[in-house]
Amino acid sequence: MSSAAVEPSPKSNPPRSTKGVRTRARLLEAAKDVFEELGFLDTRVSDISDRAGLSHGSFYHYFESKEQIFRELAEEIDAKLTAGLSDIILAPGLDIGPVERLREALRSHFESYRAEARMMGVIEQAARYDEVFNATRAARNREYSAKITDSIRRLQRRGLADPDLDPVLTAAAVGAVTYRFAELWLVQDAVECTLDDATEHITRFLANAMGLPTDGDARGADRGARRIG
Repeated sequence: MSSAAVEPSPKSNPPRSTKGVRTRARLLEAAKDVFEELGFLDTRVSDISDRAGLSHGSFYHYFESKEQIFRELAEEIDAKLTAGLSDIILAPGLDIGPVERLREALRSHFESYRAEARMMGVIEQAARYDEVFNATRAARNREYSAKITDSIRRLQRRGLADPDLDPVLTAAAVGAVTYRFAELWLVQDAVECTLDDATEHITRFLANAMGLPTDGDARGADRGARRIG
């Protein structure tokens, strides 16, 4: 089924009282713990309600299914990881160059990914089975990629990035590298490195790939990495 044919996720029942807000938050916290322990496929609604110390009826008052509560958790995490990259790269008024912006954005992204590594492993699992979640995630990725594409175009207009690069393809590659590397490193344990090494090497890799000015920036980059750390 194509993403265009997927029905949007139904909205959860919003709480109408302070107690309801607390109860809903309790269910979300319990769900996150259970999903991280059992994975998406093996988690049941009863596992979530039991962990929260609530009845099945309480769960279904706020959420229609385990898929729905999972989507809400996953969408919040995905949004946070995306923001860690795009907000710093696109933020106005920062008195730092494009390489330093990229470095800070990657560090923020990797720190957020590391904090949510267990859940990110479950999110990657769920994306293979939940079409609604997968469609929502794809839409967010397209929005993120469009922001990075615009940033690359602006760098090209200023003579700071390789003018021969296709900004759309380059933005897709930036997203693929940052997310896939983080998954290999922090979820699959297929790469061994420190946060400082990951930040510095992926920064240099992407900066070189995009033709960002690095001459005379090596010592400054090292100082920047130490300052941020």
